Amino acid sequence: MNDFFQLKANNTTLKTEILAGITTFMTMAYILAVNPEILSVTGMDRGAVFSATAVSSLIATLIMAFLAKLPFALAPSMGLNAFFAFTVCLEMGHTWQFALTAVFIEGIIFILMTFFNIREMIINSIPENLKHAISVGIGLFIAFIGLKSAGVIVSNNDTFVSLGKITSNAGVILTLISLLATGALLAFRVKGALLIGILFATLLGIPFHVTELPASFDWTPPSLKPVFMKFEWNQIFTFDMLIVVFTFLFVDIFNTVGTLIGVASKANMLDKKGNIPRVTQALFADAVGTAAGAMLGTPTVTTYVESAAGVAEGGRTGLTAFTVAVLFFLSLFLSPLFLMIPGAATAPALILVGAMMMSPVKEINLDDYTELIPAFLCVIMMPLTYSIADGIVFGMLAYVLLKILTARTTQVSGIMYGLAVLFILRFFI
Repeated sequence: MNDFFQLKANNTTLKTEILAGITTFMTMAYILAVNPEILSVTGMDRGAVFSATAVSSLIATLIMAFLAKLPFALAPSMGLNAFFAFTVCLEMGHTWQFALTAVFIEGIIFILMTFFNIREMIINSIPENLKHAISVGIGLFIAFIGLKSAGVIVSNNDTFVSLGKITSNAGVILTLISLLATGALLAFRVKGALLIGILFATLLGIPFHVTELPASFDWTPPSLKPVFMKFEWNQIFTFDMLIVVFTFLFVDIFNTVGTLIGVASKANMLDKKGNIPRVTQALFADAVGTAAGAMLGTPTVTTYVESAAGVAEGGRTGLTAFTVAVLFFLSLFLSPLFLMIPGAATAPALILVGAMMMSPVKEINLDDYTELIPAFLCVIMMPLTYSIADGIVFGMLAYVLLKILTARTTQVSGIMYGLAVLFILRFFI
């Protein structure tokens, strides 16, 4: 195992990698409950979607573990599952079979793009300052996700967001207690601090009535049959299919690019040129995962930003991803236990990981405004638009346009110019 994953070369240990994998899984296990809930509005069977979510995550994360050997986990995308259900099915009026067909086509295109290194070229074309900014922006984004899921931050019609009910909401109180306790463990450099914090909050949530104990313990994995290979081929050449596939492609490309760059930057995995090692293999994992997920019955599979939680615990190799994959397999048979972990228990881990991901801000060039402004827009737009992809779009567009306006066009690669044109066109489609 040491030879295959090169644990010593990556300055890590078996224990550290397993703890990191458990931590990553705990912070993203919510997808097992949320994905079936979201997709059920389309008429899809909840139990079947649960199994599809676990199996597609297992397949994609195993590829990441053994082919890319990177500590990243994959699962169905939270943003794209909402687009799948509420836009494609409910708003546009298409069947979920139509939407799954679009996801499958996207997966095939991704495999071809990865094979021809198109996605790797996109990643390598992003300037180093923006790569650091992506890491910082993702940090703010996942911290915001944690604050929102715990109810610390709530929606407000007048100000968009505001502070939740701190003293009367048990979930918020639990989150704040766990946040301080986990923060203290981190200050004392306790190994597995984030995981200990999640378990502590889950147990403390029982007397707080935040953690709901399972009503029954049915360990049988639900059948995939209701959603397996349910494609609708008679509309693949329609304009609606083109728009849906393009949207899936665009958002997934830049969500994955942003997550890989951001988490790799935090883990100091970028090489001297600012590139991610074995990035083609990493992209292949999400491409195959997306195609396999569509066949199993779930939307686009992507690299999860919550992987940063495992990296913060010291995860550096594919053994971290392998641990996550094993837990996704076990979740098929232990779903009542995994699904009892409340959002208030995982929120502190996300908030603290967000804080940890701020460190690359020190590497951003703050003296050159053509570098600073794009980096700032990238950082600020991720949490405000609730989208990694949109943050990258604003940052990269500002970079290209400012370099043109200041006659520094030689600093912009041809790929960046092409992407800028694509980004502008996206606003009109």
